[in-house]
Amino acid sequence: MIKLNGKEVKQGRFPDGTLALNIDSSLIDDLMFEQHITWLYDGDDEMFTIMSLVDMIKRNGYNRYILYMPYLPNARMDRIKSNNENFALKVFCNWLNSLGFAKVYVENVHSNVSNALVDNIFDRLPEDDINFITNIYDFDVVFFPDEGACKRYKDMKVIKNLGLPIAFGIKNRDWKTGEILGLDVVGADVKDKKVLIVDDICSKGFTFYYAGQKLRDLGASDVRLYITHCEDNIQNGRLLDEDVDVISKVYTTDSICHIENEKIAFIRIFRD
Repeated sequence: MIKLNGKEVKQGRFPDGTLALNIDSSLIDDLMFEQHITWLYDGDDEMFTIMSLVDMIKRNGYNRYILYMPYLPNARMDRIKSNNENFALKVFCNWLNSLGFAKVYVENVHSNVSNALVDNIFDRLPEDDINFITNIYDFDVVFFPDEGACKRYKDMKVIKNLGLPIAFGIKNRDWKTGEILGLDVVGADVKDKKVLIVDDICSKGFTFYYAGQKLRDLGASDVRLYITHCEDNIQNGRLLDEDVDVISKVYTTDSICHIENEKIAFIRIFRD
């Protein structure tokens, strides 16, 4: 979904498969100093729509325009081992930079490499989301699934203000396949505690499945998960299975999530 100044841009297809756009110049807000594009990412074919919007804005005499895209795609493809691999994040960021946005606002981007590659980026950490969860879930321990997440989030103002014990995970991987085999917990005692796991994104969710399993084995009374971005691919993991209760609730946004499930609670809605 793409919006210009809060109004959705309709996208269709011509018979030959090319993109048909209904871009009305009335979407331009003459009273605004800068034009606002919102991109709720659904696929790479939307890139042409973004380029067309920027072109229209420029042709109407506006040179300042900003982009709000909660989910930055390709952020997990932030490094390569050889020149035969696709450095997708760099390719995408080079394209994005070529459009000349005055500001690019993202939500809790996966990799700090993105912050280095995107011009004029503003990366919003999930302070408000965690603060909101404190009003609906009285948790005792904050858990981060790895050291990287711990370093990134432990100094957030909301975490410090809570003053709760912190623990983090150390993943055990099969380094040949990359498969996660298990997870060890370091830090706070979780026995008889309610635990909130905090991270940026969930795909199938096996990292969180093993984390929840380990926390339960250590005596946690309840485990819930917050991620800013939840792929529909979570359906192909085990977190949402009816017979699995290692994580009782998943708090997230609808930045890239299109599914409904009783275990998923949307705490922010972008796609209204």
